[in-house]
Amino acid sequence: MSVSTPLDASRRTRSMIVAGLSTVVEWYDFTLYLYLATVLSRVFFGGGENALLATLAGFAVSYLMRPLGALCFGHLGDRFGRRYMLLASMLLMTVAMLATALLPTFDRIGASAGVLLLLLRCLMAFSVGGEYTGVVAYLLETAPPRRRGLITSLASAASEVGALLAVALSALTVAVLSTAQLDGWGWRIPFFVGAALAAAILLARSTMHESPEFERQQAAGTVPVAPIRDTWRFHRGAVARTFAISALGSITYYVGITYVPAFLGSVGEVGESEALWLSTLAAVAVIVVTPLAGALSDRLGRRPLLIVLAMLCALLPLGMFTLMAGGNTLLIGVGAVVLACLAGGVSAVAAPATAEQFPGEGRLSGLALGVTMATAFFGGATPLLAELLVRHTGWASAPGAMIAAVAVVVLPVMWTLRETRPR
Repeated sequence: MSVSTPLDASRRTRSMIVAGLSTVVEWYDFTLYLYLATVLSRVFFGGGENALLATLAGFAVSYLMRPLGALCFGHLGDRFGRRYMLLASMLLMTVAMLATALLPTFDRIGASAGVLLLLLRCLMAFSVGGEYTGVVAYLLETAPPRRRGLITSLASAASEVGALLAVALSALTVAVLSTAQLDGWGWRIPFFVGAALAAAILLARSTMHESPEFERQQAAGTVPVAPIRDTWRFHRGAVARTFAISALGSITYYVGITYVPAFLGSVGEVGESEALWLSTLAAVAVIVVTPLAGALSDRLGRRPLLIVLAMLCALLPLGMFTLMAGGNTLLIGVGAVVLACLAGGVSAVAAPATAEQFPGEGRLSGLALGVTMATAFFGGATPLLAELLVRHTGWASAPGAMIAAVAVVVLPVMWTLRETRPR
């Protein structure tokens, strides 16, 4: 048995840090779009009653590209290595964000502005499709077995750092600029910052080492030739379990966190700036909760925590959205933080739990089939669906009911999971 030298261990640690920080970029850009949804609706769709719906619809449509990107990059990662895949996805993300910052607006080219924004959202979604699952797999395969939960959960924590940066910069931009300045040029600032951040991460990622698991496959000659086909043929049960876990993670995140600013603006209780600052508080809560939940899953196991979290998701969101619709700033803050903690806890435990459903051979393809398919169904479209339900039913707690319904459906799957925590 080979023993890692101190130099090898140091290089692995640096590679894990770079990989973990990489999710900052993808969630910065994608949550930035939702946090600035009301601004983008004016800039690219001309404002008006249906402009926000068009903006959210563009977000939902672009999410259909995530599974395609995940399958493409998953195949690359399983066939040619995790490092190669992660470099390719980050390069594409850098290009997409820079192009978004340079887009002409509705005032200059009319409806074509919205079309171009949608096309770039699709390109971004394609690249993000393989990004998160690639990072999760890399961290799981590089981490010490007894700390997999904590280290793999850092992918979720880092993504919330990206969300925090997005909401904080959005809030600052909205606060210091007039509406005319914001719509004229100010909206570009957060996207330029994102492009610069992506370029920096791409440069750092070029120093990463390949994951030990893929190196083992190369040495043993077990690298799969058709990983997607093999995974679907031999691990359909694992794909289904991964889909269920990720469905709960997706709807708690995209309805319980990223939709909240639009929800608060829709019910008319708070302004854009206040809603964004409340989202900043929620993002901080997630960053704190996520590593704690990941570490707890190393001690208690993935299964019991997922069961408890599913039960809480079935019980709490209805009340939290009711609180936020009441108009009291303190109660709005409480509701936003509780929802954020639920989403952070689910994401933290789901990261190792889903990756551990598959063997190393074909792991990225398995995550592509399970995680990103669930995200496509329960992520991109759910903010739009939540907004439509609130508008057409007048029931402010409808988004909470969506989360509760998914939790009730997936709870039996959580109950029957086999524990995957290394002992």
